[in-house]
Amino acid sequence: MIEDYVWREDVEALAFRFGGRDGFCVVHRHAFRTLLRRLPSEKDCSEFFIGHRETFEAAACAKVLRAKITDFDNFHITSRDVLRQMRKSGLAPTCITC
Repeated sequence: MIEDYVWREDVEALAFRFGGRDGFCVVHRHAFRTLLRRLPSEKDCSEFFIGHRETFEAAACAKVLRAKITDFDNFHITSRDVLRQMRKSGLAPTCITC
């Protein structure tokens, strides 16, 4: 499988594309720190993203709709955006570090 996400060391963030969009959705290491409740490595961030990919995409999609982001725009989501989607899908906050 071709990875459609990349770690951006220059901004300490994971950037991914979804839904055929040209722009990237960016999630900063600080967001992962909140989600994982510890200072994560690049590998920690990537593994958490892979394990919760649908949640990250749902959070990104919600932001696109809310903020009227075009298919070509780059944008970021926060830990709040991801947590909101986790709650909607029934994931308890205690499962965040699973």
